[in-house]
Amino acid sequence: MRIFISVQAFGRCLSATAVAVLFSLGAAPLLASAEVARPNILLLMAEDLSPRIGAYGDPVAITPNLDQLALQGVRYTNAYTASGVCATNRAATITGMAQESMGGQHMRAYTRGPAPYRATPPPQVKAFPELLRAAGYYTFTSVKLDYQFSGPLPGWGPNPFTIWDRAERSSKWQLPPEQPFFGYMNFGSTHESGVFPRWVWPRSMAHLMAQISHIMAHWDTEDQVFPEDVEVPPYYPDTLPMRTDIARYYNNIITMDSNVGEVLQQLELAGLADDTIVIWTTDHGDGLPRAKRELYDSGLQVPFIIRWPQKWRPQGVEPGSVETRMISFVDLAPTILSLAGVPIPEFIQGRAFAGPGAEAPRQYVFAARDRIDEVADRQRAVRDKRYKYIKNYNQQAGGFHLGYRDTADGMRELWRALAAGELNAEQRQWFEPRPPEYLFDTQSDPFELQNLAADPAYAQILQRLRDALARHKATITDYSDSSEAEMAERFWPGGEEPVTKAVEFNLIGDSLVLQSATTGASIGYRHNGGDWRLYTGPLNAAAADGLEAKAVRYGWAESAASSPHR
Repeated sequence: MRIFISVQAFGRCLSATAVAVLFSLGAAPLLASAEVARPNILLLMAEDLSPRIGAYGDPVAITPNLDQLALQGVRYTNAYTASGVCATNRAATITGMAQESMGGQHMRAYTRGPAPYRATPPPQVKAFPELLRAAGYYTFTSVKLDYQFSGPLPGWGPNPFTIWDRAERSSKWQLPPEQPFFGYMNFGSTHESGVFPRWVWPRSMAHLMAQISHIMAHWDTEDQVFPEDVEVPPYYPDTLPMRTDIARYYNNIITMDSNVGEVLQQLELAGLADDTIVIWTTDHGDGLPRAKRELYDSGLQVPFIIRWPQKWRPQGVEPGSVETRMISFVDLAPTILSLAGVPIPEFIQGRAFAGPGAEAPRQYVFAARDRIDEVADRQRAVRDKRYKYIKNYNQQAGGFHLGYRDTADGMRELWRALAAGELNAEQRQWFEPRPPEYLFDTQSDPFELQNLAADPAYAQILQRLRDALARHKATITDYSDSSEAEMAERFWPGGEEPVTKAVEFNLIGDSLVLQSATTGASIGYRHNGGDWRLYTGPLNAAAADGLEAKAVRYGWAESAASSPHR
């Protein structure tokens, strides 16, 4: 049985790459054993996209494949990311922890900070795919990593080798027939860079790379949405450049929807659909100004769909249903572990919303914003189903110059209109100094333009949300209570990357026990130069010939490979 999936998936500054995934499977069903059947789980994640999906009521969106997926599954309408930008939210997603509680809150740790470092989670923290792998799942991912303790892409910077069986940009993978799988596939065709102008002289090297990527990604997508078709939010001026960028966004969504459709079709053709739970979502809100990087709903609220095969569908859940419970992206790790029947470790701060480990619905979701590329900033947010509270630790304007964001014509149009005095009060708001606090009624004010924090009529609601944020902060370690430079020194003293201690081999009877002196290190081993396997317990001493092992602590350099002493 063979399945071929071809997906255009691109990240920031990534040259065009067609990700061809070829699964080769044996005849046996893809389950861990005949006694304990476990589902395959496939997480499909688009980039930079709010609920601009037909199934979510968007009249402009052309998304037939996702609309069909929603009819077959459950559509969650209150899903929120932990951050409005990719790397920080992916840090929260992969660990199940608030990114500020494990050093992953500053956008692109290591490359943009005041001192070199990578996020270094507490030693007990493991990425949830590694926990799945330890429990017998085969894990793979395509194209995007970006966890703040890794590079953004496979092969770009050190990446903990113990998290995935395969993490590659283009490969052919052999899936063991005796194992269930967890796959995490990324779709970059809706990335912010997709609205950058094409077929023009590049404004930077990043712009050149984005042009190449997106020209190829959308080569076969014919424009079906035009500037006159779109709705312009009130915080933008209604001008042609703004309409053009929004229309291009919708056309990029058409490409992404087609890519997702190909994956789902091949899953069916391979006979895997009945054994696979499919989750589709996005890594944060729209890649447009006043959306991406922000704590407004335009930056945090995302579409979220789960399709349950009949054999794995929870009792009472019907295809095409809608779920209004609030979920945060720190809830993905415990939920996926729950679906797989894997115990949820104590370090995880999220709560499972499905599977046997599901907990009661949460009342609040929380989000954080810190340094954004080259600009330091700090905000914290809490939201219930109606009200949003944002604490602004500094009062600078949210709309500041960023080299990458300023590449887009729509962003340049905002700067032009601001300088020309053409923006109204609502449109200028993003460019003006922020007050210490925001309070929004998202039901009557979905664009979050009317700050109610000083209104006495909302004093009790304001205090309730302040208290909720304070309680949340008291339960986690917020590394932004100190400076980034101080945090960097804590993680990498003297600016030097710590190196994980090499694996030691201890012979105990007929068993070979592998250990590293580095607390929290994960260990992998292989035989005769084969694939690295995750070490989970003693090995048969008879298999010592050709054995080598290495270790890695997240955020540190991995150890050198070592072999048993003979």
